[in-house]
Amino acid sequence: MSLALVHSRAQDGVHAPPVQVEVHLSGGLPGMSIVGLPEAAVRESKDRVRAALICAQFEMPQRRITVNLAPADLPKEGSRFDLPIALGILAASGQIPVESLADCEFVGELALTGQLRAVPGCLPAVLAATRQQRKVIVPTDNRQEAGLARQAEVICAQSLLEVCAHLRGDQLINPLQELHLADDCVEAGLDLADVRGQPVARRALEIAAAGAHHLLLIGPPGSGKSMLAQRLPGLLPDLPEQAALEAAAVRSLSQHTLDLRRWNRPSYRAPHHTASAVALVGGGSPPRPGEISLAHHGVLFLDELPEWERRVLEVLREPLESGHIVISRAARQAEFPARFQLIAAMNPCPCGWHGDPSGRCRCSADLVARYRGRISGPLLDRIDLIVEVPRLHAQELRADGRRGESSQQVAQRVLQARHRQHQRGELNAHLSQGLLNQHCMLEADSQALLDRAIDRLQLSARASQRILRVARTIADLQDKPAIDQTALAEAISFRRMANG
Repeated sequence: MSLALVHSRAQDGVHAPPVQVEVHLSGGLPGMSIVGLPEAAVRESKDRVRAALICAQFEMPQRRITVNLAPADLPKEGSRFDLPIALGILAASGQIPVESLADCEFVGELALTGQLRAVPGCLPAVLAATRQQRKVIVPTDNRQEAGLARQAEVICAQSLLEVCAHLRGDQLINPLQELHLADDCVEAGLDLADVRGQPVARRALEIAAAGAHHLLLIGPPGSGKSMLAQRLPGLLPDLPEQAALEAAAVRSLSQHTLDLRRWNRPSYRAPHHTASAVALVGGGSPPRPGEISLAHHGVLFLDELPEWERRVLEVLREPLESGHIVISRAARQAEFPARFQLIAAMNPCPCGWHGDPSGRCRCSADLVARYRGRISGPLLDRIDLIVEVPRLHAQELRADGRRGESSQQVAQRVLQARHRQHQRGELNAHLSQGLLNQHCMLEADSQALLDRAIDRLQLSARASQRILRVARTIADLQDKPAIDQTALAEAISFRRMANG
């Protein structure tokens, strides 16, 4: 038979659309052409495939070879089509049975020796193939991320020869077994007990962890802002399997190595303040996920917030609300998930000591206002908790000083509060308008308190709703079915710092 069809997957953001690799052999001068919007790496695959077939002792047909990557209007990128193209040539020339390709999908790069090399974005391809109830054959170097898809039937091979022997039935390869993580493989996080003092900031961190709220820490240098932020992931529970797979798929696209010991733990990203907008939200050609997508279902920590370029910070406004980012280019669009929890830190003024009792700050009022004005009002409006982190006294820094609760103790309360939220359907920070109206109803006296706060602090509708979400989280931490005045007043106090 001079025609063969092989199933594969392309890469389009976090999606893996199906691609049919059609190989046709015809008369004419020997040669190979690839059509179907192939990028440079795909066009170059004909040379890799030819060398791999010859080195693996297969016969390279001396005929005109046409490879069509369908659908023809979908751009094809990368080296992932090397393996399906090689198999299509072998099937079209009768060297392997065509029927063995029907229920399988293939992804992999070929070395000139016929060995298989890993490709980025393998996990989304495996998940998509599983939904179509097809087996997937991938390079052995991709076995770790492919094994995260528990329902998939994944076959890992080291070379083109192994794949062909399996397809012919000469030497079958056993499917990849489900990866089991040992309990002692999970690394211990930083302990919240290491943070001395700062009871208000510790309380805000617990509330932020319980409800997935965004948090801004304001304080002088060395007061513990970064320490607090670094300990937030240790307060968060393990991700559900679906959320963990989504986060792992993004890291697979970005060529970041997956740590199987922590694949189901919330990620923690802390880019430097010199990072560009593309590095933060994603971009490039082809589009790649940025830091906000790598922090999907995890924590994004932005230190020295006013030192970031304003135009870079402004691109965070839409993802903070929507939970995803759409990167538009002239020829195509790419969408990446970006449901992250923002933790930011900043000094109160350029010298860092504004408001300190020592009086060492020499910044003028105009200088302080310009410094804080680098952060726009719409961005601040999207932050739920704003907390002052004052300088610690000498007694609090002593080695024999009183230590606060450990991360394990706080994490238990966070877990219980999140369980109550999941029973309602969503974490409090992500409550829809309908669920917000249903679960954040206030008594008359509490509503009067909120009305006074809105008028006095000149709060926007978004800010008032965020106060309700924070108050709902505080009530969940206290195991209260309704929001009382105490919970509401505490939530307002965190917002008052933003307006005062």
